[in-house]
Amino acid sequence: MADEWWDPEGKFRPLHAINPTRLRFIRDHLCTHFGRGDRSLRPLEGLTALDIGCGGGLLCEPVARLGAKVTGLDPAHDSIEAAGAHAKSQGLDIDYRAGRAEELQAEGRQFDAVIAMEVVEHVPDVAAFVSLAASLVKPGGLLLLSTINRTLKSYALAIVGAEFILRWLPVGTHRWDRFVTPDELAKACSGAGVSEVARKGMIFNPLTASWHLSEDTDVNYLMAAARPAGEEARQQA
Repeated sequence: MADEWWDPEGKFRPLHAINPTRLRFIRDHLCTHFGRGDRSLRPLEGLTALDIGCGGGLLCEPVARLGAKVTGLDPAHDSIEAAGAHAKSQGLDIDYRAGRAEELQAEGRQFDAVIAMEVVEHVPDVAAFVSLAASLVKPGGLLLLSTINRTLKSYALAIVGAEFILRWLPVGTHRWDRFVTPDELAKACSGAGVSEVARKGMIFNPLTASWHLSEDTDVNYLMAAARPAGEEARQQA
């Protein structure tokens, strides 16, 4: 499927559709957190960002265009090759790596922003994953996550609807028992040394075939969590 990452009508069509909404959340909260004006064409200039589970780079490229120095990480070599080729064709300098977050942790790497979209619901140990991701956030930085709530509504829409009826995703993409409630995710963040600063739902409008941010977190939602900076961070260490 790697060759299809950048086809907006292909197998990754759902990610293309949801991408502007995810990007808005990321941009707005990074601008607010780092005191940047969101009307600038490159409001993230000077910031470093890591996208864990970047796939073909659908988020890496717009974040790079906003000015950040981006590292994209994914264990799938084919996806990383597709991401790198597309970035090169767009004249974008993105550091793509085929590997695991543990490798960056072992190198002592840290970033102003660590992004992990649609990853949490696929890991067997949420607390361990969040702890790993949080360890890659610089003091004063931000962790940005998105996942799916564990509700009957999410089972109906994210599994029955998206996989069996609409065929947006291959059957078996998601396991309902691995979905994570917002409170569980906030608790995992707190245990990892980062504190929730925002949460928003993402709602699909079937009439316009578009996504938008909402207070409704029953199915898809995003969360931002901040790592303390300076003296505050040392006191909590």
